[in-house]
Amino acid sequence: MRILLLANNWVGWQVAAWLKERGDEIVGLVLHPPFKRKYGDEIVETVGILPDYVFDGSRLRQPETVDAIEHLKVDIGLSVFFGHILRSDFLHIFPAGVVNIHPSYLPYNKGAFPNVWSIVEGTPAGVTLHYIDDGVDTGNIIAQKLVPVIATDTGETLHRRLELACVELFKETWPLIACGQVRSSVQVSGVGTYHKVRDVEKLDEIQLERSYTARELLSILRARTFPPYPGAYFIDEGRKVYLRLQLFYEDESSQ
Repeated sequence: MRILLLANNWVGWQVAAWLKERGDEIVGLVLHPPFKRKYGDEIVETVGILPDYVFDGSRLRQPETVDAIEHLKVDIGLSVFFGHILRSDFLHIFPAGVVNIHPSYLPYNKGAFPNVWSIVEGTPAGVTLHYIDDGVDTGNIIAQKLVPVIATDTGETLHRRLELACVELFKETWPLIACGQVRSSVQVSGVGTYHKVRDVEKLDEIQLERSYTARELLSILRARTFPPYPGAYFIDEGRKVYLRLQLFYEDESSQ
């Protein structure tokens, strides 16, 4: 299988390293633009690919980029924490489709910040491998793994466990995908949840005159505790005051 890897973040790096260790053929690499890139240098170094075959993800709609990728004669695309939406004309390049790793238990928490919404809304947390279609995280599901949300979780701790689960699920499932033995199931439309980036931005401001239940307020503060990101805040005399939580069980207090 000739692979086009569209990757970002720590999970993208770990997947790239494992594929190289296996001897899989990564013939092209697509990264976020430099200002949005995370672990980009590590991914490039790990893949060991020539600069001519490294593409900017923000340029996937430009004909010259599409032509260059078509000339690579790729079989399958693999999207790992890749933030750009892929259009249907781009998806048609890949005879075996494009597989995405999404850090949520689909159909719950399609879109942005799944770790936040599993805490705030109490939806199942987990990770999913699925094919990409014309929607956002709506394609056929290949494999899934639930990740429990515990009382001391913050947005950061849950995100870290979701990352580890993504890598684990990928390693379990990719050999079946690579040899064409994997099956997938259709997602039922109209089921689950979906969130955009701006939904979290609306969540972040704590309204001092609004009534919250203790659970609602704690859930927001937990979900948005993810240093070094500022997270939730209230406004005092025109200035934002940010809040973070530290949570631990009683038998951990002396450690």
